[in-house]
Amino acid sequence: MSKNKEGALPFRADMPKNTQWQLEDIYADNAAWEADFEKLKALLPEVAGFAGKLGENAEFLRMGLDKLMEANLLTERLYVYARMRRDEDNTQELYQAMADRAAQLAVQLDADSAYFTPEVLNIPWVEQAVEKDEAGLGLYRQYLRNILRVKAHTLPAGEERLLAMAGDMAGACDNIFTMINNADIRFPNVPDGSGGEVELTHGRYGQLMESPDREVRKAAYEALYDTYGKQINTLAATYAGSVKKDNFFAGARGYASALEAALDANAVPVRVYDALVDAIHNHLDGLHRYMDLRARVLGVRDLKMYDVYVPIVPEADMRFTWEEAKQIVIEALSVLGADYAAMVQKALDGRWVDVYENRGKTSGAYSWGVYGSHPFVLMNFQGTVDHVFTLAHELGHAMHSHYSNEALPYVDAGYSIMVAEVASTVNEQLLLHEFLRRTRDKAKRAYLLNYALEQVRGTVYRQVMFAEFERETHRMAQAGQPLTAESLGQQYGGLNRQYYGPRMETDERISTEWARIPHFYDAFYVYQYATGYSSAVKLAEDILSGDGEAVRRYRAFLRSGGSDYPIRLLQNAGVDLTGPEPVARCLEYFSHTLEELEALL
Repeated sequence: MSKNKEGALPFRADMPKNTQWQLEDIYADNAAWEADFEKLKALLPEVAGFAGKLGENAEFLRMGLDKLMEANLLTERLYVYARMRRDEDNTQELYQAMADRAAQLAVQLDADSAYFTPEVLNIPWVEQAVEKDEAGLGLYRQYLRNILRVKAHTLPAGEERLLAMAGDMAGACDNIFTMINNADIRFPNVPDGSGGEVELTHGRYGQLMESPDREVRKAAYEALYDTYGKQINTLAATYAGSVKKDNFFAGARGYASALEAALDANAVPVRVYDALVDAIHNHLDGLHRYMDLRARVLGVRDLKMYDVYVPIVPEADMRFTWEEAKQIVIEALSVLGADYAAMVQKALDGRWVDVYENRGKTSGAYSWGVYGSHPFVLMNFQGTVDHVFTLAHELGHAMHSHYSNEALPYVDAGYSIMVAEVASTVNEQLLLHEFLRRTRDKAKRAYLLNYALEQVRGTVYRQVMFAEFERETHRMAQAGQPLTAESLGQQYGGLNRQYYGPRMETDERISTEWARIPHFYDAFYVYQYATGYSSAVKLAEDILSGDGEAVRRYRAFLRSGGSDYPIRLLQNAGVDLTGPEPVARCLEYFSHTLEELEALL
């Protein structure tokens, strides 16, 4: 046993084995990892050896694909194992080094296989061969379809090379923002609510905005945005450069807009994005009512943006042991079928989950794994309601991966980000229903209802406001309108007033919030949070209605991985994102939840 001070975090070696995940299910030991590392090194020249040969016949193409997938899977296995070992205790230099070595081979594989897509696009017979399943090419139907689908937007080899060479330069704006935001920017000291002061940081800002002391919140809010305000012109120029970069690459590839180019990665029509924004506009009254309730509960006439995050319902006395958390999650998810609940039980008892915090362990939570082995879940369980929701959330990812891996070949098992959050959020919705079913205490029930409202406010309303801002700034730049601190502030400030409604008294500071949002440098990404959440609400409601067909469709969705495009996978599950209905249904759920909370308060 390792020696540790009383009250300090335990060392990894002191933690009970049955609360630690069992990564030996991927590699029995490090020697087995090293053997696969050498195997991958020997495999890389074989992958490179198919260059110039893929178009000779269907058999060569199939052999090249087989070899590429073998190398991809081996690379993932090596990296995932090393990274998860490192996450157990980040002070372990051995696993730091192993993760770096695996990452280096991944880069080499990318270089050695860079010829693949251009060659496939130049094979005239490939579509016909896939449809006829010549030489077994039908196995790679969706993979090749994804390559061929963007053929019209793929340039001649010399032009593609130029765009690739511009890659590092294209990332400059993102890198500049990262350096400003994480390295250079310094915030002043602000009141800590206990009579002292504390240096404001990104992490502390969120905590201070939940302070019951309004003056503390106000001071933190003003200090944060005044600091960004001192660099607002530089930040505006940086973001403008990022927008222009997006528009340049979209135009170079023949897309009508950067939005169309970004959505085309998942074959999502632009009308899905527009329908999402329109649906939110038609249901802003729900968010306005919520802000009105917030003002009344807080007892303020002049609701400010720094009043948005402070809890209006005190955290109820709801604590859970690990065993209690496991049981309530299993009961909540049993509606998905006895076999689903049994698989969750197996995951919880079979050391798929790394439960407690230890010294050096990576913070937060995630689900991860690799094809050919069951998925894993990292937790830092503290027994709070939030952590029980986190457990259900991560198990949703794990079950999605488990069932997709079980049903599909490696090439189709992985799923896109657009559907990734659906399974996890369905589990959260089912758990919320179970909590509310069990809870008669008004304070606890109010806490759970407010939790649900905040999830929709933050994941749907707020993310769509971000998405609308991105759409408008790219339109402005495409139309030749300048993106300056003033024009960006006018655009963002107007959206903020529209979304939060007349009860919210906004000031000029919130008009600069765009300047601190990292997601804006990965354009047209955040809308997927809203579509995923809305899809999950509809699916969970259908499941809880007792509709056996809804459960069957959802279980089929869990087994579908990346075998088709996200829009089609969701349509098969019962959610059609090409129209406004799923988002409207989610916002109706928000309205009904708000009504119950209003009655309780």
